[in-house]
Amino acid sequence: MSIKSRVVLGSALALLVLSACNDKNADKAASASASASATASSSEVAATVDGTPISKKQLDQIMQQQAAQGMPDTPETRKMVIDNLAMQLLVAKEAVTKGLDKTPDVADQLEMSRQSILANAYVKDYIKTAAVTDDALKAEYEDFKTKNGGNEFKARHILVKTEDEAKDIIAKIKKDIKSFEGLAKSKSQDPGSKANGGDLGWFNPRGMVPEFGAAVAKLEKGKFTEEPVKSQFGYHVIVLDDSRPVAIPPLEEVKAGLTQQLQQKNLKKMLDDMKAKAKIEVKAAPAAASAPAATGAPLTVTPTVVPAASAAASASAEAPKK
Repeated sequence: MSIKSRVVLGSALALLVLSACNDKNADKAASASASASATASSSEVAATVDGTPISKKQLDQIMQQQAAQGMPDTPETRKMVIDNLAMQLLVAKEAVTKGLDKTPDVADQLEMSRQSILANAYVKDYIKTAAVTDDALKAEYEDFKTKNGGNEFKARHILVKTEDEAKDIIAKIKKDIKSFEGLAKSKSQDPGSKANGGDLGWFNPRGMVPEFGAAVAKLEKGKFTEEPVKSQFGYHVIVLDDSRPVAIPPLEEVKAGLTQQLQQKNLKKMLDDMKAKAKIEVKAAPAAASAPAATGAPLTVTPTVVPAASAAASASAEAPKK
């Protein structure tokens, strides 16, 4: 895994700790009741339902969301989305006619949806407008170099279940280190490297379980661990084939990722400060709600409101596994 892929990019919206389940249900209700007013402001209309417009902007937003999930943007899929939006609007109107928007549960969901939309809009605006200074970016890059520098290693290992098995393998390679490849293919419990004679390729020890990484870092080129290395996966016998300094990419190659990382840090600090200044009083210990009785399959009208965009997820190197 390249150094660039290890730049941590967090999810801005995750910092809000909003309930995904509640947002999903609430967004459906908000989308239904607010559809007419939200779409009327658009100059381009994709369709009308009893005179109420569905805007092209809303349709385009939903198509972009669906395209990200693999659905092609074609006239057929657009018609399908319009049909679903039309049905959603019709059902929502019936709900308002019956006064369901005034019932406590629905009113609560609408308010939660309103708060969620506003909070997400604030986060998106903050990320868009918060400036990252050159000095801050340089400091982040220096920290990045420190954390990802050092040496990377090319090693082989054999993973077995018991210490006795590992000691037996060590005794055999002490007599003939060339036997390592054959022993790895016949004995190792690591399916990822077994077929390659235990070869793990080049890796940063920080991406391995601590015991494994520490053992590799202590080895000299061409040497092997003369005592079994115990980890959560079992017992390892390791041979170090080579080592080299980690190649740190220049700032320009990781600038975009580091900028987003700094934005996430700044956002978290801002939200933590906001929370610290607020007076939050918990009146009673939260209790888990009892599961409602099954009442049959619910009416599902899709797609719902286009959710706020989230940032890229983080990636990390994996340890050798059984």
